[in-house]
Amino acid sequence: MRLLVTGGLGFIGSNFIRLMLDRHEDCKILNVDAKHYGSNASNLADLKDDKRYSFLEGDIADSALASDLVRNMDAVVNFAAETHVDRSISRPDSFLHSNVVGVYSLLEALRHHNPLARFVQISTDEVYGDILEGSFTEESALLPSSPYSASKAAGDVFVLAYARTFGLEAMITRCTNNYGPYQFPEKLIPKIIIRAREGLKIPVYGTGQNVRDWIYVMDHCRAVEQVLLRGRKGEIYNISAGEEKTNLFIVKTILDMLGKDERSIEFVEDRPGHDARYSLNSSKIRHELGWRPKRSFQEALRMTVNWYLQNSDWFRPLVDDKILSATPWRLKW
Repeated sequence: MRLLVTGGLGFIGSNFIRLMLDRHEDCKILNVDAKHYGSNASNLADLKDDKRYSFLEGDIADSALASDLVRNMDAVVNFAAETHVDRSISRPDSFLHSNVVGVYSLLEALRHHNPLARFVQISTDEVYGDILEGSFTEESALLPSSPYSASKAAGDVFVLAYARTFGLEAMITRCTNNYGPYQFPEKLIPKIIIRAREGLKIPVYGTGQNVRDWIYVMDHCRAVEQVLLRGRKGEIYNISAGEEKTNLFIVKTILDMLGKDERSIEFVEDRPGHDARYSLNSSKIRHELGWRPKRSFQEALRMTVNWYLQNSDWFRPLVDDKILSATPWRLKW
């Protein structure tokens, strides 16, 4: 299989590349990444001598580049995206560029140059908005709350339109909150681990009662693998592990694992439009494709905590050392 992975220097994309190379000897991967803030070349530095893997720096919104990239591929998996909600509130324009124009560029390239290639769009549960009771299915209406989720929803609609109108072999996955190795330190779980490790305050939005459904990143990657290999054209597949936890529970659990005092928790002003609860029904992918998560929440979270404790050389270049001695959280951009 000749596989184009976009955004493969990011958290989920880099884990997916590792999974595919480990599980498929005949898989050759071209990873294209624009090297934005969430990208990290060190995520895949150990693959530089693997002849089945190659890297190209580039922006998928560049239509000429996208056309060249897709011509000889059997499949494309699009992880490339701006993903941080807080950033989308302060600067929505970059999200429109990557998450809408970038998707359109890939779809047009496939339409004109490789219409038989399979295309998997990696989306998010946030396109549905929040839900106080029950769980969203693939047929649920989209009601995004942030510029980030709005841009992802727009990209999804383009994918479905191109599958229907032009017959592209395109599919969408929508997953819940991921955690695991190589996640950018501004995200909740690595931020908690790193700040607790350094003896800093742990900021929690509002009351900390916002609920997210958590999934270990490699379980998510196995689900994407199944959709890539066996998913049906024009279909959406929700991916979830059924591990719904409040943000405050996550913080307290990690502090307990690290033997830290809960007095380090600091409640801060809630962010605008903060969704109360996300919940996905993933029975479709379980029944149709036979996917199941392998790791329990406690087991995978412990593995994640240990990985960050053992890999400070990975995250320290992303964190301003002077800020580690202060309460506010800030990264080098």
